[in-house]
Amino acid sequence: MRRFHLPQQRLLEILPGFLSWSIILFPFWGAFLVPRLVAYFTVAFLVFWFYQSFKNLFLGVRGYRAIKKVEHINWWQQYQKQKKANWLKWDKIRHIVIIPNYNEPAEKLATTSLQSLANQQDIAKKQLIVVLAMESRAKNAHQKAHHLKKQFAGQFGRLLVTFHPSNLPQEIKGKAANEAWAARKVKQLLVNKEGYPLNYITVTSCDADAKFHPRYFSALTYFFARDHQRYWHLWQSPIFWYNNLNRVPIPIRIIGIIGNINHISHIQDPDHLHFNYSTYSLSLKLLDQVGYWDRDIIPEDWHLFLQAFFATRGQASVQPIFLPTSIDAPEGKTFWDALKNRYLQCQRHAWGVTDIPYAITQAKNHPEIPLSLRLARIYKMLETHILWSTNWFILTLNAWLVTLLNPRFFQTTLGYNLPKFSGTILSICLLALLGVVFIDFRLRPAAIKAHNILDYSKEFLQWLILPLASLFMAALPGLDAQTRLMLGHRLEYRTTKKLT
Repeated sequence: MRRFHLPQQRLLEILPGFLSWSIILFPFWGAFLVPRLVAYFTVAFLVFWFYQSFKNLFLGVRGYRAIKKVEHINWWQQYQKQKKANWLKWDKIRHIVIIPNYNEPAEKLATTSLQSLANQQDIAKKQLIVVLAMESRAKNAHQKAHHLKKQFAGQFGRLLVTFHPSNLPQEIKGKAANEAWAARKVKQLLVNKEGYPLNYITVTSCDADAKFHPRYFSALTYFFARDHQRYWHLWQSPIFWYNNLNRVPIPIRIIGIIGNINHISHIQDPDHLHFNYSTYSLSLKLLDQVGYWDRDIIPEDWHLFLQAFFATRGQASVQPIFLPTSIDAPEGKTFWDALKNRYLQCQRHAWGVTDIPYAITQAKNHPEIPLSLRLARIYKMLETHILWSTNWFILTLNAWLVTLLNPRFFQTTLGYNLPKFSGTILSICLLALLGVVFIDFRLRPAAIKAHNILDYSKEFLQWLILPLASLFMAALPGLDAQTRLMLGHRLEYRTTKKLT
């Protein structure tokens, strides 16, 4: 569990919001006092954004090719052809899949995560141990669990149910506390009571709406069996918002499309500093070593990686498995309800900014990890969260604000050319965006692809509202979370609404 001295904690919690607001407000006062510095900062950021845009496109293309290359591989046959004496035995490996859920409808669980697990290929049913991690406080939790157990009887090696008690001390209501409870219970049953070898078990954190690729767990079996660093690794598939992409409002859809390719890009970034996200796998041995998920946090994925990173003296890393997992985009009963749900989901994800104080404090306590690696991890987190909340303002406003607020600066060569340079760079970056859209279209399941002229027209025209969508569906909720943390306000965990 995290422990801070209050003064240090408050300073570290203030840091991300302070940096973001400083960057956003910089051109407003800098236009009068240091206009050239504002201009140089803007130019530097535009060059950085140009690099990031085309890097994401390049890695997106490479990720697309990787998916197409591996999606039809029979991993059992690969194992048989390549196995060596030091590999784990295939049939002995077990996969615990924890599905934490609260008020998700039983139909949603049945048609997404549970059915996709029942459809897994090239591994024996006995190798999957599915855990319905219920919340005791949820309405009709026992009835829902009973119904799902009956519906999927015989589909897995085991279908277990845990009920997470409410109001336990030192817990925040949410996914992390529920998963920690479920994982401990299953470990007590399988390892402590029945004696199954700890070293042969993986654990997968699975969102209630996740649809796994039919060969995800056979691929996980293959990589886990052969990897001599298996107890230091987490495995991550690309996460796509494909379950309901055509049902959600356009602002949510286009943010999802960009996020899909960004995720392919991030999991193969050359800096090897990427984090696990949403639905991921790791060994039960590593999970047990780090003390399971901390129960007093909201976004659990990056935080669990940090727990593993410091517990393994910096050895932990995330390995990609290029077999996509499809999840739901936020929905609602009305257009505005859907937008609100997306805002709240993004705000909850952005609450991962709380991991920055945790990471800085832990980095100070682990001098055995190379300083460069500790700093690189902290920088990656700062970069992600600060860009999340500031990039829209820098790209959209900076070049124009400094010349609008300071007409005298506009008369200089630098001031006159700044808006032109900005417009040129952003126009070129549109080519990278078109590439991202094309990759996403190629990856989509046939059911949600455009099929006629009207569909293609909608696909093209929807991008006209990208500036508004990225402001209200990404930048503002990110800034909201950072500002709340800076001011000492807490965020309450809210599950994203899923429609059947």
